[in-house]
Amino acid sequence: MSAHAVSLAETDRLESVVVPFIPVPRPGSDIDAQPLKGLGPDDAVGEGMVGRSAALRQVIEQLRMVAPTDASVLICGETGTGKELIARAVHNLSGRHAHPFVKCNCAAIPTGLLEAELFGHEKGAFTSAVGQRIGRFELANRGTIFLDEIGEAPLELQPKLLRVLQEREYERLGSSRTLHTDARLVAATNVDLPGMVEAKRFRADLYYRLNVFPIHVPPLRERPEDIPLLVRYFARDCARRMNRRITWVPAAAMDALVGYSWPGNIRELQNLIERAVIRSAGERLEVPVSEIDEGIGAAKPSGSTGTLEDAERAHILATLKATRWTLSGPHGAAKRLGINRSTLQFRMKKLGIERPPLAG
Repeated sequence: MSAHAVSLAETDRLESVVVPFIPVPRPGSDIDAQPLKGLGPDDAVGEGMVGRSAALRQVIEQLRMVAPTDASVLICGETGTGKELIARAVHNLSGRHAHPFVKCNCAAIPTGLLEAELFGHEKGAFTSAVGQRIGRFELANRGTIFLDEIGEAPLELQPKLLRVLQEREYERLGSSRTLHTDARLVAATNVDLPGMVEAKRFRADLYYRLNVFPIHVPPLRERPEDIPLLVRYFARDCARRMNRRITWVPAAAMDALVGYSWPGNIRELQNLIERAVIRSAGERLEVPVSEIDEGIGAAKPSGSTGTLEDAERAHILATLKATRWTLSGPHGAAKRLGINRSTLQFRMKKLGIERPPLAG
C-alpha cells in the first residue's frame, strides 16, 4: 500500500483538524486507493502555507523572525512557488497589518508607465494624464508595498526606488513637491539578481538595499513530502467551490504526482488538481496521469541523468511541441505549465529554446 495516498474529510478549519496521516483503504475500491483526509497540525505549518517539510518550516521561521521588524525583505524563488503568499504573511505578522498591503507586478506594467504607477502623477504630466493619480508608495503609507518581479524594473527607474528606500521621499510625475512615505518594502524575484548586477542590468546599490533579509522559497521538487498535502488541500478547496464530493484518489495517481518535477511549482500543481476536479464525476479524483507521465518522460529521457536545467528544458520543449508552439491562451504552453507568458518567454530565452522556422 502506497504511503502517498491521502483522504479528504469534510472540515471547516484546515489548521485545527487533527487527523492521523494513516492510509485507510476505501471499501469496494481499489486496494491502493485511500480517502483524502483533512490536514493535521503537523501538516499545515501556518501563515496560509501547507506542508510538513523542513525546507518550508525554515521559510516560516525566517518570515516570523523578520516580520515584526521594518527591514526590507527580498523573496527569491522560481515562478509559482508562492512568493506573494510569503509577502502577505510578512505583512500580516507585522505591526503594519492594520494598514494597506499594496502590490505591484513590475513585469506587468509597461516600462513608461511604471514610474507613474509607483509614485503617482499630476494632471497633464504626460499625454494621457487627465487627472491626478496617487501612486502605490503613497497608498501603502504605514503599510507594506510588495514589488513582484523586481528584476524587471528598468534601470532608469532604479535610482528613484533606491531613494524612496533610503530617504523615504519621492515626487509625483509632473510635480516638484517632495512627498514622504512610511511604506515597508517587500520585493520578490525569480531571476538571478546578482547575475544581473554583474551584467550591469541591475544596480548594485539597489540590490544591496533590497537584500537586507533574503528569504529563499524552495521549489516543489525539493520538498516532495509536501505534495500529498497540497493535493489534499487543493482538492478539498476546488471540490467545495464546484459543489463536488470527491473523497479519494488512486495511489498510482498520487505516486505520479509525487514523482513529477513540477517546473511550474505549486501553481502548476494547483491548476492540474483543478482540472482533475472538473473531470471527476464521482467521488474519485480523476487525475490526468497521462499528462504527468508525458512530463516525466520528457524530463527524464531513457538512459539520461541530466541536470535539472536539462529536465526543465526538455519539459518546456515537449509542452511547446504539444501545443504547436502556442505560448498564451487557454490551450497555450504557459497555461499548461502553470506560468504566465512573460515567465515562459524568459525561461525559453535562458534555456536557449527557439521556435523552429516554419517549413516552406
